[in-house]
Amino acid sequence: MDEEVISRESPIVRVSQFVKRYKKHVAVQAVDLAVRRGEMYGLIGPDGAGKSSLMKAIAGVLSYEGGEVEVFGITVDSERAAERIKHKIGFLPQGLGLNLYPDLSVEENIDFFARLRLVSEKELAERKAGLLAMTRLDRFRDRPMKNLSGGMKQKLGLICTLIHEPELAILDEPTTGVDPVSRRDFWAILAELQQERGVTVLVSTAYMDEASRFHRLSFLSGGQVLTSGTPAEVQALVPGSMVTFGATPQREAIARLKAQYKQVEALGPLLHVFTEETVPAAALQSITASLGDIKPVHLRVDEPELEDVFVALLLRQGKQPMTSKGPLVTPSSADRGLAIEAKGLYRDFGTFRAVDQVSFQVKSGEIFGLLGANGAGKTTVIKMLNGIMPPTGGEGWVAGVDMKTAGGAIKERIGYMSQAFSLYLDLTVAENIRLFAGIYGLDARATDQRFKWIVSMAGLKGYEASLTGRLPMGVRQRLALGCALVHQPRVLFLDEPTSGVDPIGRRHFWDILSRLAREEGVAILITTHYMSEAEHCDNLALMYAGRIVAEGSPAEMKDQVEKEAGQLLEVVTDQPGPALRGVTRAGFTGAALFGTKIHLLSIEPGQDEARLRAVLSSDGVHVLGVSARPLSLEDVFVYRVMALERQERATAKGAAA
Repeated sequence: MDEEVISRESPIVRVSQFVKRYKKHVAVQAVDLAVRRGEMYGLIGPDGAGKSSLMKAIAGVLSYEGGEVEVFGITVDSERAAERIKHKIGFLPQGLGLNLYPDLSVEENIDFFARLRLVSEKELAERKAGLLAMTRLDRFRDRPMKNLSGGMKQKLGLICTLIHEPELAILDEPTTGVDPVSRRDFWAILAELQQERGVTVLVSTAYMDEASRFHRLSFLSGGQVLTSGTPAEVQALVPGSMVTFGATPQREAIARLKAQYKQVEALGPLLHVFTEETVPAAALQSITASLGDIKPVHLRVDEPELEDVFVALLLRQGKQPMTSKGPLVTPSSADRGLAIEAKGLYRDFGTFRAVDQVSFQVKSGEIFGLLGANGAGKTTVIKMLNGIMPPTGGEGWVAGVDMKTAGGAIKERIGYMSQAFSLYLDLTVAENIRLFAGIYGLDARATDQRFKWIVSMAGLKGYEASLTGRLPMGVRQRLALGCALVHQPRVLFLDEPTSGVDPIGRRHFWDILSRLAREEGVAILITTHYMSEAEHCDNLALMYAGRIVAEGSPAEMKDQVEKEAGQLLEVVTDQPGPALRGVTRAGFTGAALFGTKIHLLSIEPGQDEARLRAVLSSDGVHVLGVSARPLSLEDVFVYRVMALERQERATAKGAAA
């Protein structure tokens, strides 16, 4: 639907001065927002921002203490009022597959929800066929829900939410915990529903890089709205530039830059600095002056991303960026050899091969990212290397010991931080640290030394007596990291460690990891679904169907895809929906809608721009601009996995013939 048409429509969701309390805790405070018919509206913020409480109240499944929630012109303030709008709403709660039945198949789940919503058999057959094709789940009709990957569960959950064709879809963090390909699939489905059927979509997400996909959005923090508007309006609130470059020695360069700039990040060998200078030449001059005798190399100036804007707004509110606490020194700092080596590792579960001939190396002092779709085999690799699960075949060494024969020796030499953090929530910060020190056999003197180190390293001063269960997510995360490091391991395994943490907390966490690697020589193996986080890694391995299909530094992986598939073009039009259909029809494979803009890869940017303009003009679509954009790691990931999926389908088709 055209944005001008959307803007003239009266809101179908209107929230004014909304307040939600849980006992004495105020979860949402005086929130105002309006969602217009036919638009895609985003609620962006970390865990604890108030997104879920707000969405549940709009869906009519949660009571509230103050303000007003109006949906389709009805004030939703009672069960009776909620019943009046229920048939017009589809609600997908937070959590992978939480609205589904694990022992039912894909098709059985869909049929159950359709009958619950009184969908006729004829309508069910038509809608089911269309939604299964759109989500690429048609081949898995008979598979039990419990055997689906995370991304597949979310897509099935979406089908069950939409099977009765609601006017308003309320989706609470639908892309959390799913891989980038499933995320992109999800957004393509939502864009098609919004464009083709005029469905109004309200989505919450903790992924800041998804903010640009919405028509309008609200940034939430601590139960309050920081700002609302279109992505362009929000971006205009914080004018400036993002400068990316290399500088050696990196830690000294960071220290100098932090004296002047509030947003300074290490991205592997590169630095990423936000400056309020809007003129590129002035931004470069300012950075160079701050570095003094350290000479920056490979300088690049870009517009700030929406995450940079969100962080700037948080900083304006008084939320302070954490700063590093001086040098970290441990006996491991001198060891720069191989810390992890996997050689031909494979693991079978019956006739299914979960990991297939995986080989890679991680040096001491290196941050290595293991990326892959849900079900790619990443966790199985980590469990084999940790000694938790024996391999079917192959070899592996961690911190100088053979994973097959080391037994408890591996556990003494590694730190492991799971996504669940593995902390005791009813203990204080100090009690958790001392408990983990005892588990690893530290004596009283060593425990005291490590306690002081962890409190300083993780920025926990003032929290020592606080109950862990009451800590903000970012603080709890840093405590979990400290507990994983209490015994001074040479190797650190991190499994999705920053899920749900706010951007300032994530950036501080990565600052700590960078220092651990660079100054202590700790080898870090990390899995993450935040592709922006993968930029922090020195090297990456991309897994697909149990195999490593691409490996290298972030820059090398981007360069390779650019050579194969071309440059990323961003197309701005007055009618994004029809434009996407026209672009796809013209043969631009992999084109995707990003909010109101289209992204596609082009081998011949000049020729393709002219062809794009001609094709869209003949469809009555006006092209407002075409510009080159730097490739992201998400683009790399999606390109690689989609190519492999096409290859698999072609092989299967050939075998069938």
